[in-house]
Amino acid sequence: MTNEAFQQLLQGGVVLLDGATGTNLQQAGMPIGVCPEQWILENRDVMIDLQRRFVEAGSQILYAPTFTGNRLKLAEYGLDDQLVAINQGLVAISKEAAQGKALVAGDMTMTGQQLYPMGELTFDGLVDVYREQAQALYDAGVDLFIVETMMSLQETRACVLAIKEVCDLPIMATLTFEKDGRTLYGTPPEAAVVVLQNLGVDAVGLNCSTGPADMVETVRKMYEYATIPLIAKPNAGLPELDGDKTVYKTTPEEFAQDGRLLIEAGAHIVGGCCGTTPDHIRALHEAVCRLTPKAPHASHHRVLASERQVVEIKLDGSFQVIGERINPTGKKKLQAELRAGKLDMVRAMAREQERNGASILDVNMGTNGIDEKEMMLKAIYEVTGVSGLPLSIDTSSPDIMEAALRIYPGRALVNSISCETEKRKKLLPVVKKYGAMFIALPVSDNGIPKTLEEKHAVLDELLADAYDHGFSPEDVVVDALVATVGAAPTSALDCMATFSHCKQDLGLATVCGLSNISFGLPDRIYVNATFLGMAIASGLTMAIANPSQDLLMNTAAAANMLMNKEGSDLAYIHRMQYFDKKEAERKRQEEAELLASHGTAGAVETAGESQDAEQGPVNPVYQAVLEGEKDAVVALAQEELAKGMAPDAIINDLLIPAITEVGDLYDKQIYFLPQLIASANTMETAIAYLEPLIKKDPGQQDMATIVIATVEGDVHDIGKNLVGLMLRNYGYKVIDLGKDVPAGTIIETALREKASVVGLSALMTTTMMHMKDVIAEAADKQYGGKIIIGGAAVTPSFSDEIGADGYSKDAADCVKLVSRLLS
Repeated sequence: MTNEAFQQLLQGGVVLLDGATGTNLQQAGMPIGVCPEQWILENRDVMIDLQRRFVEAGSQILYAPTFTGNRLKLAEYGLDDQLVAINQGLVAISKEAAQGKALVAGDMTMTGQQLYPMGELTFDGLVDVYREQAQALYDAGVDLFIVETMMSLQETRACVLAIKEVCDLPIMATLTFEKDGRTLYGTPPEAAVVVLQNLGVDAVGLNCSTGPADMVETVRKMYEYATIPLIAKPNAGLPELDGDKTVYKTTPEEFAQDGRLLIEAGAHIVGGCCGTTPDHIRALHEAVCRLTPKAPHASHHRVLASERQVVEIKLDGSFQVIGERINPTGKKKLQAELRAGKLDMVRAMAREQERNGASILDVNMGTNGIDEKEMMLKAIYEVTGVSGLPLSIDTSSPDIMEAALRIYPGRALVNSISCETEKRKKLLPVVKKYGAMFIALPVSDNGIPKTLEEKHAVLDELLADAYDHGFSPEDVVVDALVATVGAAPTSALDCMATFSHCKQDLGLATVCGLSNISFGLPDRIYVNATFLGMAIASGLTMAIANPSQDLLMNTAAAANMLMNKEGSDLAYIHRMQYFDKKEAERKRQEEAELLASHGTAGAVETAGESQDAEQGPVNPVYQAVLEGEKDAVVALAQEELAKGMAPDAIINDLLIPAITEVGDLYDKQIYFLPQLIASANTMETAIAYLEPLIKKDPGQQDMATIVIATVEGDVHDIGKNLVGLMLRNYGYKVIDLGKDVPAGTIIETALREKASVVGLSALMTTTMMHMKDVIAEAADKQYGGKIIIGGAAVTPSFSDEIGADGYSKDAADCVKLVSRLLS
């Protein structure tokens, strides 16, 4: 199928997908715990019958049952060597069912393994896994691809790139969002749309997790940024317990009625996920087939995205700063650290610049004595781990730029592409492939333009080439080429003319290297600040600058307010409050240093105590856990030991309060899964070092033992693993039995180990009922401990219905639940 044919299908109105596969096949007799792909091949008539009924109900696209047909998933059943035959056999079943009346989509999803740096699987390793399945599906003759039920934006990117490296068939992509409106990894719907549509998918949206009514707000948020059709494939409501079965009680009529709301919110392609039958699809078809979908936006927003947030760049919006600090040029300490293979300063600079008001972080690793490519990739992993700000990738090497864009889990800004023939020839296709924005540098093969007219002519040539490559004005930010006013007296005026020309005549955003204007002059900060105010008034959109320079940041905040930028009045007040707080802290430090120089240590101690009282704990060990500084935490703990602090006191007074605050930040959606894992790993490292140093009293009791497992038939364990990590950090003895564990094994282990708590996990609605089996087994074997449950599909009401002792929504909540139950 060509993209043109896909567009023709969309032009016909609402496009209808199929309904659930797993829940319907289980109703037809598929046992829990088997490999679904193998069972379908052995019972092909059941699948053909189901999919034919979907086509009769109105489905225009069938999902081939290749959902977990990737190498890593098939290996769990010892079937990875049959990958090609399995995928091609399953596509043949769907094509037979479709009979030419519906398209067949090759279905791909997550592998269940964690990507580096949280896991061992590299990004390119994951692309290889997906490419292998994509090739098999393409060779089998699928009409298009669907990448679905994705929890990680980065894994979605890997799958999309793999498909694109195999063929040019249309690609649809849907993620699944938690109750807080974000994916498990913290991605909001806006970021998902921005990243994936610029990566070249043909439709994007969401599936699973909720019923149709609960998807409406997410679809609305996506529509605000969408230039491609949106997909909504909801469940038939939330699962409920009916006797010994998990059921979905949303009727076809209710499902269809709420389905209309999805179309009104902006969805163009709809269908059903868990619990939806051919009757649900038929009712949905009757309800929406005559509706006219809202057209996607003709042009996209000028917006960058990280995995966790978007930053919009508006021509008439507030001025924004690209933090320039992560650049070794002129920084001897940073150069030395990079040569030593360390990135502590890089992480600290990222955090500091975000605190000081940067909107984007520039990352440059250009210095001698290092492997720039290797260090650039490491820096991207480190910076994205500690900051949610989008990145500006800054390198003169096209190869390094491509490597960086490939692994960056968002939409980056490329700094920069000049009009030099070879550079733009190499870089424009690469930047387009990965969906990035770029800074246009009006420098040609003849060097830096000598006049304003020449600069604008070079810019026109570069823009024409970019537009020929498929870029739009919203993808480009123009560098005004600031020269020092000391050597070129009209430099500032020329820049003002460029800012105005780009905004008024070309509809382009602008940027500049702010400090260049004052090079070689005394008291440069005043020149920079005055130039900044004038530039903002002339239309400058953003600048590459040091956000720790308060005069610049305060000037920018004031200029935004004086120009009546949206929200700038409150932003100015918040900026001044932050500045006043910084000034008070600076003065306190100066006073402390002065007192220390006169030998008044007691006064210094008092000042420190005062700060602690006002700002809370600032101990370096505490801070290391809070910021996920795994490599530094042992050395910091050793410093506390050298000062006389007992190892158990470090754990109880520093580590546990720190991880508790991390849990609170996670609950407030300030931290997300990557930060939670980083902090938990940091604490685990510290405890592993400190515990052997603790001398236990002869009568001292050990912490409770907890057995955790993913129940029989379920092979998902990301959430369970994190629960185990967090519980271990609080001192509990955790026995992790892994995934797909029978009820008998779980209770036998709990009895043998005298476990106080059994923790059960299940991701799929089809495996939830095995939690009840464990509770029945516990009653039969007279296990007297507590049984708690959790997982994506699990609810508090389900916990009550099956007689569990408690439910936790995530790892941080599980620690609190265990503490309550054992107290």
